[in-house]
Amino acid sequence: MSRIDETKEFIPVRIAVLTVSDTRTTADDKSGDTLVERLLDAGHVLAARGIVQDDRAEIAARLKGWIADPAVDVILTTGGTGLTGRDVTVEAHRDVYEKEIEAFGTVFTIVSMQKIGTSAVQSRACGGVAGGTYLFALPGSPGACRDAWDEILRWQLDFRHRPCNFVEIFPRLEEHRRRK
Repeated sequence: MSRIDETKEFIPVRIAVLTVSDTRTTADDKSGDTLVERLLDAGHVLAARGIVQDDRAEIAARLKGWIADPAVDVILTTGGTGLTGRDVTVEAHRDVYEKEIEAFGTVFTIVSMQKIGTSAVQSRACGGVAGGTYLFALPGSPGACRDAWDEILRWQLDFRHRPCNFVEIFPRLEEHRRRK
């Protein structure tokens, strides 16, 4: 159950959106458009947007570039989370994660089961943290992007969400790097 504490002030998060596809362009990137529309409607900031080929090294390089950019707090990728030979987004994400958020994939599967039944097993959606940046790999369909945003990310990226959220722990994501 999602609860918003209206006594707290909303904190906009800077989000980059990356579409992974060998065929999509900015003109027909419906999944990327879905994510951008939703994050802007929620009051967040679009920090960057791009499209890359289904290439593990290229995806990881873009992720690392955005992780190193202090103007990016969260990275959402769409596409490449399936089971085919070209689906390498999950592997690229895991190449850069410092910590994986295992429950994100589990919760996404639960949400997906309500919409598409057992076909939800074909997605490998995942989330993690690296360099103080949250990363989430979402499937390439607009419906899956809507589900991930509307049912999970919308709430977890809202500082007012209770009992807890990702935004409130931003300052602690890199506490292990501080000197004692």
